[in-house]
Amino acid sequence: SNSCGVHQRPAALYKNQGESAKMECSHSISGYNVILWYKQSNYRELVLSGYMIGTSGFPEAGFEIEGDANAGGTSTLTINQLTPNSSAVYYCAANPCGLTRHSTSVNYGV
Repeated sequence: SNSCGVHQRPAALYKNQGESAKMECSHSISGYNVILWYKQSNYRELVLSGYMIGTSGFPEAGFEIEGDANAGGTSTLTINQLTPNSSAVYYCAANPCGLTRHSTSVNYGV
């Protein structure tokens, strides 16, 4: 954990083609209600997978975001129909905290 109380799980997922992958993020920042989800590309850059404001999810194509981004709630990112391109490290962030040290490694075709 960290001082911002942002938590993400699981640390790793092992999936096959066509399966979906789910990961969860929560925070304990009082009065804050936004969670951002990022995918780290092969070039180490972070690409937005979508975000959640309160209980409304705003995913990019190929993702689902549901749950609750308020303090104490849980936001769930789902990757639908995994492909080789899905293999990556995914991070959640709750500003003003920025990225956490926690991440989820999605491993495809293992």
